[in-house]
Amino acid sequence: MAQDLFEKGLIKRKETLGVDYVEKNLARADDFTRPFQEAMTAWCWGFGWGDEAIDAKTRSLMNLAMIGALGKMHEWETHCRGAINNGVTKDQIRAAIHVIGIYCGVPQALECFRVARAVLEEKGML
Repeated sequence: MAQDLFEKGLIKRKETLGVDYVEKNLARADDFTRPFQEAMTAWCWGFGWGDEAIDAKTRSLMNLAMIGALGKMHEWETHCRGAINNGVTKDQIRAAIHVIGIYCGVPQALECFRVARAVLEEKGML
């Protein structure tokens, strides 16, 4: 079962974050970090993203809201790119940041806008 979740997770992870990003992370894994990379791929991506109850676009918006609320901006940047890969629009990213601002505060929304702007510029969306 764990191998099935890993394989399913690897597919979902690559679909969202991109093949290059995922393969680089896995290639950099060593004896110290590989167990976490494998467990995270199986648990987060295989179990968490692996069912079809919620579409990938909705999951991406949920992730932006939750990761934004936690203030984990490096991960927020990664998932902002993934959200775009999953079809989330610039307007939807802005709306998600508005929700973050309402529930988590203006300073956190400003951080999200700062990171989103860089990602959107990189993607040619601004």
